Amino acid sequence: MGIVRPRAGQRVTAGYLDSIVPTWESWTPAWTTSGSSAPSFGDAAVDCQYAQAGDVVFFTMYIVFGPSTNFGSGSDNWRFSLPVAAASAVQTVGFGEAQDASVGGGSRLPLRARLTTTAVMELETSGGRIDNTTISGAGLIDSAMPWTWASGDMLRAWGHYPAA
Repeated sequence: MGIVRPRAGQRVTAGYLDSIVPTWESWTPAWTTSGSSAPSFGDAAVDCQYAQAGDVVFFTMYIVFGPSTNFGSGSDNWRFSLPVAAASAVQTVGFGEAQDASVGGGSRLPLRARLTTTAVMELETSGGRIDNTTISGAGLIDSAMPWTWASGDMLRAWGHYPAA
C-alpha cells in the first residue's frame, strides 16, 4: 500500500480522509522460538493491535500470561510474528517492558523490540529493573531470561516499522 495523495484540484472530503486514515486492527502473533521448544499462549490475555498508514506499520502488543501458558524451555529466543511483513530486518523498531508479577510493581524491565527477519520480532532487555535488582544476564527474552516466567507476568511493546 503506497502513500495516497489527493490529485490536483481534488476536493478533500471527510469520506476521502476516512479512506486514508489507518484503522487499528487486532492481531494475534504466532509465538515461536529460535529452536525447537514450542511455547503457547494457553489462557494468556493477548491484546495486540496494528495499523498501517502508507508504508508504515504501527503496533502495540500487550500480553499477560495465564496459568496454562507454556513458556517453552531452555534458551530458545522467543519470536513473535508481525502483522504485516517488514521491508527489512531492523535493529530497533520499538520499545516495551516486561513485568515479573511475583515481585510487584518494582519488577519492570525495559525492552527493545527488533526485527530479526522481515516476518518476526524479538524482544531484548535494554536496561536493569527499575528497583535496581540485578538481572541474571541480558539479551533476547526466552523462557528463563530475564527470569523464570510464570502466570501473571506481562510483556508490553509498541513501535513502528516500514512495510514490505
